[in-house]
Amino acid sequence: MGRGECVLFVTVPEFLVDQTAAINSAALDATGSTASALIEATKPGITRLVTTTAMVGLAMSVAVRPWTLGQLLIAAAGVLVGTALSASGANAINQVMEHRRDALMNRTMRRPIPSGRVTTSQVLTAGIILSVAGVALLWAVCGIVPAMVSLACVLSYVLIYTPLKPITTLATVAGTIPGALPPLIGYSAAASISAANVESVSPWLSLLEPLGISLVVLMCVWQVPHFLAIAWMYKDDYIRGGYRVLPAIEQTGSWTAATIALWSVALLPATLLPAAVAPELLGLPYLGIATVSGLAFIALAAKLLASRDRAAARRVFFASIIHLPVVLIAMVCEAILRAI
Repeated sequence: MGRGECVLFVTVPEFLVDQTAAINSAALDATGSTASALIEATKPGITRLVTTTAMVGLAMSVAVRPWTLGQLLIAAAGVLVGTALSASGANAINQVMEHRRDALMNRTMRRPIPSGRVTTSQVLTAGIILSVAGVALLWAVCGIVPAMVSLACVLSYVLIYTPLKPITTLATVAGTIPGALPPLIGYSAAASISAANVESVSPWLSLLEPLGISLVVLMCVWQVPHFLAIAWMYKDDYIRGGYRVLPAIEQTGSWTAATIALWSVALLPATLLPAAVAPELLGLPYLGIATVSGLAFIALAAKLLASRDRAAARRVFFASIIHLPVVLIAMVCEAILRAI
């Protein structure tokens, strides 16, 4: 060292270093754990499905109206992010409303609130913020019509479907509303931005277009056998949770199986409806895929009607989550190829 330099050495006891590191590590772990739990509370799987169907609506709407690349990118970004945010928010609010019942059910007791990983206030705050942000983003980017459709999804989910679940089996039908409307978010978003260049066309009218309505019908019908198959698989849980789902209130399963079979049969014409209202977009390729997939689904529902056991219900459930993507992918691919 040179002359006049002074060096101060401070020795920190090792146990203090270890303790400080442990505190910092615990704080980081807690923050990460809370963030992870909040994300889980938004039900990412359901959010992904809702967002996907909204994008399907956008794609089908794009196929029937003039577009520029800039308009497409703006609408796609707005629908993708806005729908994901609003759906996440609605799911989080739903978990707050049902957390006591979730704690009684084996399938749901490990969800973020019942397991104690987050508080109800944390999830409720996140849910409100996400819902408002999603609707606001859709309004700002895509216009008031898709924003109002998104708001209708949120409100019908948390104010109609969720409160009805422990009261009546009709909640299953009511629950198809928030699940069926998302395609109209994308469909009306395309119409809203496209209609901005045509003053005489109101984007509200897009909600009445047969193609958009056919997508809503398809999603509405698909949800009933899909959900009832889940309810059959976990009917003991639903009984413990106090939910009035059909498999939980009848012992033999005959009404549930018959209902699944009837709605599965209705699903076939509902699947073919988009081709009927838009033959210029959907022809033999879509009709063939939708028919084969639909008949296979009906066959599995018929087996459930005959056997009335959990294994058959499980096959219907998995068939439902295969059938829908197959149909939607075939629909979008053919419509885009024909529109190009």
